[in-house]
Amino acid sequence: MTVPLPPLPELTTPLRDRVPHPGAVTLPAGPPGVRWRPAVAEDAPAIAELLAAMSTRDHPAWSETLDEVEEALAQRWVELERDTVVAEDAAGTMIAHGTVVETPEPESIVRVFLHGGVHPDHRGRGLGRAMLDWQLARGRERLSSSEHRMPGWLLSYAADRSPEHGALLQAAGFAAARYFTTLEAPLDSERPDRPLPEGVRTVPFSAELSERVRLAKNAAFADHWGSQPVVAEAWESMVGLPSFRADLSRVALLGEEVVGFATVEVNEEDWSRQGFSSSYVGLVGTVREHRGRGLAGALLAEVMDVSRRQGLERCVLDVDTENPTGALGVYQRLGFAATDRDVAYSIEY
Repeated sequence: MTVPLPPLPELTTPLRDRVPHPGAVTLPAGPPGVRWRPAVAEDAPAIAELLAAMSTRDHPAWSETLDEVEEALAQRWVELERDTVVAEDAAGTMIAHGTVVETPEPESIVRVFLHGGVHPDHRGRGLGRAMLDWQLARGRERLSSSEHRMPGWLLSYAADRSPEHGALLQAAGFAAARYFTTLEAPLDSERPDRPLPEGVRTVPFSAELSERVRLAKNAAFADHWGSQPVVAEAWESMVGLPSFRADLSRVALLGEEVVGFATVEVNEEDWSRQGFSSSYVGLVGTVREHRGRGLAGALLAEVMDVSRRQGLERCVLDVDTENPTGALGVYQRLGFAATDRDVAYSIEY
């Protein structure tokens, strides 16, 4: 089942010889009355509250849950003292938060993600620029200490609806690399049956299948832009979140081989933001040897129907508009329509 990854670029020198070391990486400074410090695990509720405030400007239909924030802060590859910052105003209220995350065990790209942002009421004061300068320094410090002989990417995302974030990234040297569109479909009627390929059956996600689904995900996404294998620890954290719905997720099996999957999350906290109840399809994939047979569409149609039978009103997902599998067309034929868009920005070494 394993699909070979695309060939690595012919790089003869490690990243440490290609990425200049930034020197001492110090916490951001200013403006007056603002205190910067590293985050600690106990900050999770305040960070979740800040992210909810940021979502009203950047992506009003969703925000990170407290469980997701706690999980992100607890990852073993995140060193809180060096990879996170928060800013507090004179009253001690958190008004900005940033992280620098190097994902573990890369196979073809060393990726360092720069996440975070500033409370909408405090934008335009230089906080975002100060935090991004720190993130760039820490990200380059990460890459400049790497022995990997493969490309190194600094990555960040910005919503179309908050163009000031994209402008800030571009001014810092990032280039727009990819566009990810949010799609929604109503669940007000049953979908026409979509036949499965011969010999394939579908079952709900289960703990017994989890590792096989992870390996199938890594194989299915090997030719997607910027994708790297998900390590077991990160996968188990994801499927262990309270929002993950094994009963709504589906796995396609040919014999005992996982050949496709659709994973589903439900976050009731987002429903008031959206104005409707929904399921979110986090991953849809088919391993390469089984593409072109209608499997992805059949899996998604089944997920949509089981979501409808649970009384949910809409199904939501995100797609890379240049996805090599033609996923956008599959989704549109199932009734999905675009509602929002994020831009992936990168600096590549």
